[in-house]
Amino acid sequence: MTDVATADTAAMTDDKGQSSYLPHRQILTVLGALMLGMLLAALDQTIVSTALPTIVGDLGGLNHLSWVVTAYLLAATISTPLYGKLGDLYGRKPLFQLAIAIFLVGSMLSGISQNMLELIGFRALQGLGAGGLMVGAQSIIGDVVPPRERGKYQGMMGGIFALASIAGPLLGGFLTDNASWRWIFYINVPLGAVALVVTSTALPATARRVSHRIDWWGAGLLAAGTASVILLATWGGTQYGWLSAPIIALAVVGAAVLVTFFVVERRVAEPIIPPRLFRSSVFNVASAVGFVIGFAMFGAIVFLPLFLQLVDGASATSSGLNLLPLMVGLLTASIGSGQLISRTGRYKIFPVTGTALAAVAMLLLSTLTPTTSRLLLSVYMVILGAGLGMVMQVLVLAVQNAAERRDLGVATSSATFLRSIGSSIGVAIFGAIFSSQLAANLRLHLPASALRGNLNPTSLQGNPAALARLPAAIHSGLVTAVSDSLHVVFLTAVPVLVVAFLITLFLREIPLGHRAHAPSAVAEGMGLDEAAEVVLASLPSVTGAASQAVPAGTRQSDDRGTSQ
Repeated sequence: MTDVATADTAAMTDDKGQSSYLPHRQILTVLGALMLGMLLAALDQTIVSTALPTIVGDLGGLNHLSWVVTAYLLAATISTPLYGKLGDLYGRKPLFQLAIAIFLVGSMLSGISQNMLELIGFRALQGLGAGGLMVGAQSIIGDVVPPRERGKYQGMMGGIFALASIAGPLLGGFLTDNASWRWIFYINVPLGAVALVVTSTALPATARRVSHRIDWWGAGLLAAGTASVILLATWGGTQYGWLSAPIIALAVVGAAVLVTFFVVERRVAEPIIPPRLFRSSVFNVASAVGFVIGFAMFGAIVFLPLFLQLVDGASATSSGLNLLPLMVGLLTASIGSGQLISRTGRYKIFPVTGTALAAVAMLLLSTLTPTTSRLLLSVYMVILGAGLGMVMQVLVLAVQNAAERRDLGVATSSATFLRSIGSSIGVAIFGAIFSSQLAANLRLHLPASALRGNLNPTSLQGNPAALARLPAAIHSGLVTAVSDSLHVVFLTAVPVLVVAFLITLFLREIPLGHRAHAPSAVAEGMGLDEAAEVVLASLPSVTGAASQAVPAGTRQSDDRGTSQ
């Protein structure tokens, strides 16, 4: 089957081969809708955290509590590559709108859930829509904005993700306290409806469509393999022992299914994740960095609220406010790096610097003690946020810039997918490290009488007042045990981030151009050096597309940045 560029993507090519991107004003309108869609998806990763105790009190099902979050993340992760591929085949506008619709239906049903199992199922439906919102927003930016200009817009998207990470728990707590936990889902409906209306009017409609073969086998195998890996990381060492039958079975099934998936992908006409993507060194390096960054950063960042609540004594709501320095660092670095990338066309320096900053920040966080001042903690969080802001969206930009036009969506979704897998595994692994360290430190710092009482400190999370009412010896021992355990968690993340830094050194920088995507990535696939690419790019294409004129003294670049 032949791929075609659908006209719902605003970056189209005229009869002279010139790109015709949307006007700036229309781009801003589209960007607003895309940011709103990404905000919805990102908010619902965290908005339920402060409402979970109330939800359990209303619906029951304490033993299924973690699945309210896990079901959403699992569904969003699994669906990401499928949305990317279908967007490449049929156009991203209808897929993005479908994702909004699925997300809104899931939100409404979650809000009217009558028991915990219903809520878990409807949260999974929400997650299926969220996967499309995440990858759709980033892919559409790649369609409507020239490569050279994408940095500043991707920076804004990164800022929205940072805002959602902090605002989610705050908004969830506010709605739960002042309205009902059900409103954390109902509030999505008017926001999603606005995004649906704006994308319907601002993005051009699809002009044509051709038949395609959907790789359903690949999609099913990828979903099964991914689910096995995430459940293995989530349950291993917590709900089941690492050598227990369920964990071993998940490992065997996951490995077998993923091997089968890669075999199938080499044989189907239009694979979910085309093997040709892995012939690009930029894709491989950026995806590897994304996986490691997701593993280390998101795996460790989730423990900052735990420190603030159990060690620093902050409430659930105020702990969210105390994370504002992290958001400030991330927003500033994400938007600032995006602006600089758009001005210079260079991006490699940012993930290199960002991973180095993140490693330093995590090392500083490992020095936290119960007596660390709030000001010093804020400085550490600003540094961590700055490191994160220089990396995440820049990796998406690098992947998009190196991908063929036909693979824009699937390349974006695949890189995002690998980062999500890293995040899921990181949260599970660091959670296991924290649990094992906490068990040892409780025995070390608490009186024997408290240990016989089966004290569970994590049950006090979100209720520091209950922690403060404990006898002085128990309170002091508990705070020290949690602090020492978090020290190990943050310190373990440091070498992981050093690995990410070393990988970024191998990122091949392809200067960002002003034109639409090139018809192929032949040069990189053949392993040609930069000089050979210049010669190759200078050859006339079979369609006779003319070169874009530029002022004298200015180097012209195609979408992959090859100087002509």
